[in-house]
Amino acid sequence: MHPPMRELTFGYSPCPNDTFAFHALTFGLVDTPVRITPVLLDIEELNRRAHHGAFDLTKLSVGAFAAVGSGYRLLRSGAALGHGVGPLVVTRTPMSLAQAVSGRVAIPGRETTAYRLLRLAAPDLEDVVEMRYDRILQAVSDGDVHAGLVIHESRFTYADHGLHKAIDLGDWWERETNLPVPLAGICARADLSADVAAEVERAIRASVQYAFDNPEASRDYVRAHAQEMSEAVCAQHIALYVNAHSLDIGDDGMRAIARLTGSREP
Repeated sequence: MHPPMRELTFGYSPCPNDTFAFHALTFGLVDTPVRITPVLLDIEELNRRAHHGAFDLTKLSVGAFAAVGSGYRLLRSGAALGHGVGPLVVTRTPMSLAQAVSGRVAIPGRETTAYRLLRLAAPDLEDVVEMRYDRILQAVSDGDVHAGLVIHESRFTYADHGLHKAIDLGDWWERETNLPVPLAGICARADLSADVAAEVERAIRASVQYAFDNPEASRDYVRAHAQEMSEAVCAQHIALYVNAHSLDIGDDGMRAIARLTGSREP
């Protein structure tokens, strides 16, 4: 008789890149000695809950690594890194970054990688207001804020709101560092054994590979959590954020994380 499978909670976002990448793991389509209980939450909520070790496995913004400290360990699979994937600062009228940050800026959370990048690019930034990422475009459009720091699918849809790009912070980072943009990683809570963490890392890698090999398998799951996103935006989202770095962060990805977090090791 086989021992019961260990159950692990896994916090990830409802965004298409995550539901696409982790569908096979969540639904037992890859070989793994653990059973996954998914909890889908906005990235900033995941960042906040990680302070208390809420989940066995969790997606975390690279910008949140320092605040979480030694409570979680980064896995090399499942990460969101790449080229051309960075957040944008958008405004109602064309203007420079310096002009954009001269007024109140809506941000998707103080622990997001996006906010860390913005503070590096615009050290004079002062007046920010936190709001859920999917409300920022409308807040800028309505004039509630002077500018917005946008992530996820908003980078594809800001022009539909009549807004203008002041800067692509991913492009800025890549010019400054010649490294990919390190947005987020999958982390295992530190109290999980090294053996279990290694098994999970392999399973996540297998799940991402399954997604690449069977791109239609997760379609219903992705659409169920994609809110009002169009098929085209879903496809753009997945193509941009799920890439070779999602299988393995890679050495340049690890260097990028260390550079952004200001540490030798993330």
